[in-house]
Amino acid sequence: MRILILNGPNLNLLGTREPEIYGNRTFLHVLDQLKKNFTGEIDYFQSNVEGEIINALHDSKHDGIILNAGGYTHTSVSIRDAVSGIQIPVVEVHISNLAQREEFRHNSLITAVCAGSIMGFGMDGYRLALEWFEGNQRGKIGY
Repeated sequence: MRILILNGPNLNLLGTREPEIYGNRTFLHVLDQLKKNFTGEIDYFQSNVEGEIINALHDSKHDGIILNAGGYTHTSVSIRDAVSGIQIPVVEVHISNLAQREEFRHNSLITAVCAGSIMGFGMDGYRLALEWFEGNQRGKIGY
């Protein structure tokens, strides 16, 4: 199984940006841990540019995508349309709980077109999304 982790704007600053919200680990540190514990292949792409995120969604040949669209979550109809237009399941991940943040962050334009959404569990949200994909592949999703 091949998974793409796709991070949006300002997530390249993880580890230094607002550590009280996002923690003090860089994403590359987290990615290294994810790769050690995941049985499949993980590719990673981060961009601060909306069009590059859309192109990554369109061009993906992965079995699943974990998307943290950052601030574009609340503003980008184009990223929503890109997620809606592909046949690959996408899990939305946010490090913080958007419902506990500023009111303008409460609305996600992409949630409705994703397979699921994970927020508020810090960097662990990426692991939870990977576990969902692994369980889904083995037919273990559902209760």
